[in-house]
Amino acid sequence: MTDLPFSLELQALADANLLRQRRQVAPLVAPQSITPDDEHLRGTTYLINGQARVSFGSNDYLGLSQHPALIAAAQEAAGRYGVGATASPLVCGHSPAHEALENELAAMVGLPRALYFVAGYAANVGIVPALVGRGDAIFSDALNHACLIDGARLSRADIHVLPHGDLAALKAALQASTARRKLVLTDAVFSMDGNIANIPALLELCERYDAWLMVDDAHGFGVLGPHGEGALAHWGITGCKGVQAAWQGRLHRLIYMATLGKAAGVAGAFVAGESTLVEWLLQKARTYMFATAAPAMIAEALRASLRVIQEEGWRRDHLAALRQRLHQKISAQLGGWHLMPSDTAIQPLVIGSNADALAVMAHLDSLGVWVPAIRPPTVPQGTARLRISLSAAHTCDQVDALCHALRGASCRA
Repeated sequence: MTDLPFSLELQALADANLLRQRRQVAPLVAPQSITPDDEHLRGTTYLINGQARVSFGSNDYLGLSQHPALIAAAQEAAGRYGVGATASPLVCGHSPAHEALENELAAMVGLPRALYFVAGYAANVGIVPALVGRGDAIFSDALNHACLIDGARLSRADIHVLPHGDLAALKAALQASTARRKLVLTDAVFSMDGNIANIPALLELCERYDAWLMVDDAHGFGVLGPHGEGALAHWGITGCKGVQAAWQGRLHRLIYMATLGKAAGVAGAFVAGESTLVEWLLQKARTYMFATAAPAMIAEALRASLRVIQEEGWRRDHLAALRQRLHQKISAQLGGWHLMPSDTAIQPLVIGSNADALAVMAHLDSLGVWVPAIRPPTVPQGTARLRISLSAAHTCDQVDALCHALRGASCRA
């Protein structure tokens, strides 16, 4: 038996500036040790491989991962339930905390029922194959996240990958399809570009051509909507009283999924929709049926997070102000680099080549600012970028420091 050629393939990745590195990341100061004078460190300043850095790399968009209320809820629940769920939800892993969380999630997004999954990736690769299979058709946006892509592949349905945001192409594909079941898949906020899908237009096409629409709101839940309810509320499809009247008749076509490890600051994901749909997923989604449930302390931390998201609206206001500040300070001052238009916390700065993106990342790192470089296959060839992630935990001074560092890096390029 010959040696596996992984060493050669790893070297090929390194030669193409595509080799990824894992880093050790920990808060600079333990969350419960932060004093009022050091509050600016909470959720923004980390030890990355042992070096203090202001991070613009996480998806902690509201700065909740170190929020005292969430930590207290997790600690109290650990004392009551312990630290493990011990089994899958359908055996004995579904606690009163999980039940309450699902009810509160459904109420928040204005849909009849919700189902909690241990992880967002697990949710999507379980949901899609439970909805469609051989003889069915999937219509997937070209920039959808990998978990939607993998869920589609696992389903064994016919997959149609459509140009990003191209409603005309989707209409033509749906119109031409003779599949038994049709499922349209889209991110709500695209994770590497930061733009928002036109969900009303997608839902109208699904109504016209008898298809389902599955929306992955990983990067919109908690950030979009009047009270952080997510992309559906952002578009006026749902509200504080549930589904708006104009969309009520189309509810059966909608499958809404969102993750809870980003703006919500904890872990896991959920799917919401009509009660019958959610019951079907509970019975058929293999990643729900056969995975050990998340600990109850996670569910209680998430319940605390939902309260903070809805009550502390200043976090979304501050996030919007930081986004505007970033654009004002760097949009016209970075030469050939391109800050993509985005109304979300995701602010992509397109550099171009893999080597250049890594060089800019390294320069910022030397100045104490951490922004990850994103390269193919995550983004298309020639569009390597810095994915700037803003958080409500960031201060104006920290964003100013980032802008200053970027201007210096552009002068060196």
